[in-house]
Amino acid sequence: MKLLSLFFDIFNNIFIIYAAFLFLTYILVAVFSTSELASYVKKNKHFRFDTIRSYKILPSISVIAPAYNEEDNLVENIRSLLALKYPKIEFIIVNDGSNDSSLEKVIESYEMVKVNYAFNEPIKTKKIRGVYKSLNHAYSNLILVDKENGGKADALNAGINISRSELFLAIDVDCIIESDSILRMVKPFLEQDSKKKVIASGGVVRIANSCKIENGQMVEVKYPKNLWAKFQVLEYFRAFTLGRMAWSKINGLLIISGAFGLFDKRIAIAVNGYDTNTVGEDFELVVRMRKYMHKVKRKYKVAFIPDPLCWTEVPSSLKVLSRQRNRWARGSIETILKHKDMYLNPKYGRIGLISFPYWVLFEWFAPILETIGILYFTIALILGMVNYNIFLLVLLLVFSFSVFFSSFAVFYETYLFNKYKGYRFLFKIILIAMIELVVFHPMNVFFNLKGNYDFFIKRHKNNWGVMTRTAFDSKIR
Repeated sequence: MKLLSLFFDIFNNIFIIYAAFLFLTYILVAVFSTSELASYVKKNKHFRFDTIRSYKILPSISVIAPAYNEEDNLVENIRSLLALKYPKIEFIIVNDGSNDSSLEKVIESYEMVKVNYAFNEPIKTKKIRGVYKSLNHAYSNLILVDKENGGKADALNAGINISRSELFLAIDVDCIIESDSILRMVKPFLEQDSKKKVIASGGVVRIANSCKIENGQMVEVKYPKNLWAKFQVLEYFRAFTLGRMAWSKINGLLIISGAFGLFDKRIAIAVNGYDTNTVGEDFELVVRMRKYMHKVKRKYKVAFIPDPLCWTEVPSSLKVLSRQRNRWARGSIETILKHKDMYLNPKYGRIGLISFPYWVLFEWFAPILETIGILYFTIALILGMVNYNIFLLVLLLVFSFSVFFSSFAVFYETYLFNKYKGYRFLFKIILIAMIELVVFHPMNVFFNLKGNYDFFIKRHKNNWGVMTRTAFDSKIR
């Protein structure tokens, strides 16, 4: 009995220490994000981003949008992209071996013909079957690339090879982009100096489910009707408005959303582009680019823009949501294991000593340790070793802290950007925050565990799964 009591004491201490570090991390995230948001607002409060268009010296930008079997909306999605205004821009649509009529529809709609287009191939990709340009002068900056199917990462690499610009913007072709988004994203590159190079910048991604969209433009922002999308709105608030802003504050950001990220093309080519052997290509590329900058001993920065710049549809069914979270889990594991030499390695500065260990302990291990904790509590309950007063107190503390942290994210989103209008929205999202712990969070833990199981046991490493989109089918026109 004494040995059993010692065993439980050890486990109690482990969980208490882990929980204390986790809570402390969230508090620091709130503090750092508040500081960074205040600094951003102060710096840009009176800045007119449209004046950037008149700058004499601007980096050229290639917008690269991979497309696979997007025949229903691809023509309109391209039209939405073409509405983006920037003086030195080209749009590269990469048809990744679609087996529907995507290619034919784009060629017909934009009066395109196959051309002899000279390009280098510093990054190896699947075979390029053809490059198309428009006969219509209005679409002179539109390029259509047709290639054999190789996946999203391979399609992006093909776009990088075709690109003739200094920077490239990687986006999902069906995203809705704010009209001034590129101007905001490029600003950190304009402000960089010779001492610290900006290698990438990311922006806030918001959820377009249930929103009113016309002609590829966001007309009215609405809170989603679908329950699972409601949870993800809150999740995105925390992840972008708080989480990524905090990491940006200490220049420790490890991920830029694959739906919307601006990169220095030369650095991306230097690290051989996107890794086609991972399903977390966005995460892995940023880590590899940062690793490269440490190796060449050059100071650098990964910037983050807190303004809502990109709107995307999120999974509205459990089946699709589970596939997405499974893929995210496997992508994280792949990147962590591939770059495990960075873990607690002072050679990589705060990335090796802070960002990478955080990702391992509180992103990868958190669902696993939480599951172990539940099993541990169940055993303790059966053996009659649970102090119910302490248990209820801890449960109340966790619940209160979770709701407070989520409310903090909602406050900043509403105060600074106010995209969702009215008190009814605030009431609904705080209610969602209260029930998240018992509904959405346990599901996410399960999906993450399934991702670990599929990676290590089933060896499903490169399977992307299918993202079934529904909301835009009737919204974009």
